[in-house]
Amino acid sequence: MSDKSVQKLVIVGGGTAGWICAAAFARLMGKALSIELVESDAIGTVGVGEATIPQIIRLNTILGLDEREFVKATNGTFKLGIEFVDWGKVGSKYLHTFGDPGLSLAGVPFHQYWSRAAAEGHEHDLWHYSLHQYAADTAKFGKLDRVGDTAMTGLAYAYHFDASLYADYLRAYSKQRGVTRTEGIVSEVARDAESGDITSITLGDGRKVAGDFFIDCTGFRALLLGKELGVGYKDWSHWLPCNSAQAVPSERLKTVVPYTRATAKSAGWQWRIPLQHRTGNGHVYSSNFISDDEAGQVLLEGLDTKPLTEPRPIRFTTGRREAFWSHNCAAIGLASGFLEPLESTSIHLIQSHVSRLIQLFPGNNNARAERNEYNRRCAAEFEQIRDFLILHYHCTTREDSEFWCYCKNMNVPDSVTNKMELFGSSGRVGRDADDLFRVASWVQVMLGQGIMPQSYDPMANQLSDAELAEFLGNVRRLIERATDPLPTHEQFLAQ
Repeated sequence: MSDKSVQKLVIVGGGTAGWICAAAFARLMGKALSIELVESDAIGTVGVGEATIPQIIRLNTILGLDEREFVKATNGTFKLGIEFVDWGKVGSKYLHTFGDPGLSLAGVPFHQYWSRAAAEGHEHDLWHYSLHQYAADTAKFGKLDRVGDTAMTGLAYAYHFDASLYADYLRAYSKQRGVTRTEGIVSEVARDAESGDITSITLGDGRKVAGDFFIDCTGFRALLLGKELGVGYKDWSHWLPCNSAQAVPSERLKTVVPYTRATAKSAGWQWRIPLQHRTGNGHVYSSNFISDDEAGQVLLEGLDTKPLTEPRPIRFTTGRREAFWSHNCAAIGLASGFLEPLESTSIHLIQSHVSRLIQLFPGNNNARAERNEYNRRCAAEFEQIRDFLILHYHCTTREDSEFWCYCKNMNVPDSVTNKMELFGSSGRVGRDADDLFRVASWVQVMLGQGIMPQSYDPMANQLSDAELAEFLGNVRRLIERATDPLPTHEQFLAQ
């Protein structure tokens, strides 16, 4: 095999995945690569990724996007976390925020002090000491990096936006930076007889698009990595049994709140994403436990505002490709795998894989070591997110439907069981060093789902009872003083 240099990058498929790839490569490698994106307006995109996590701010910063312009162009709003309703039990509610509740003290996480106080009969839950919860409850938002002159961090946030408008925004960005957009549908893929590498694609009208490296952004079809290169798929639906979704936009919320809502239903869950001009809604469910017609009715009955269209169905199999990069082709987005949008990780996985691919991008076609490292790191990330999602389903007391009985009693990976047992014992979190989700995320979800630690870290005994009460009171007062002057979310958007 000759070590041919990589000079031409071909991205097959547009949508959010394709245009994030194009924008990032154009920004960071545009002078070294010729970049062409092939897409067809005749092929629709899934377009449910309207909610994000804070890592998207890093992507926007790398691209040099102006936040005001970006939010305006995508009808975006701000997001402080995800509210989970009826998950641990019917009637329960908690917010998985992007911030740390309270304030760590003497190297001990705040939730350990709170756990000690709770064991002694303290009346307030952990979220009473959450800056993000207080802002969400009062529908407020503002740029707050730090609370006064304390060590308490301010409001960490992400965005809600219209995914189609976001793709259009990045398309214009990419074309301004030299990316060639080609309209067409792939009809044939040509490969090198010796290496098996992809050499070109042929479009429906006979045009050929040649390249040295290809990125498959063709969605669930995975035309290049799956269909042509034959990379298999790991099915995780025995742990994450939802396999269908129906999406529908509805009218704008009366109060545009700064958080996503995920409400558990009898055979899945329903999302609500507030945008400036409308509300995004969807019902993720298992067709093994509910019919499509029933699921559509559940979705419509759960809307807070009037629907604007009829529900649109989507089919999927939760899992991932056995490899994310094979030969000279990497799959990004839905072509690489699918983890339902319960924790808004879909767009994050696109950007993290793009970032990782740029870090390991080959100078020539002899890239075995880079390919192996890319596959290892992508697989680990998928599995960590998978475990976090499984926690929401498995850690529940619900047995009011066949679906929830299945989820509660299913066998789960040891990696999930070990985390639940450790937290249930002493409130400690066995988090992997490169885990996407912070300690505070695991703490909030495990507490919110109903795991109350039997004991707490003995280091939390450093304070006397009086000092502990004073500490908790001071934290709450700091939160109120920092949040009360902030504008409402809608006032901030209007600015």
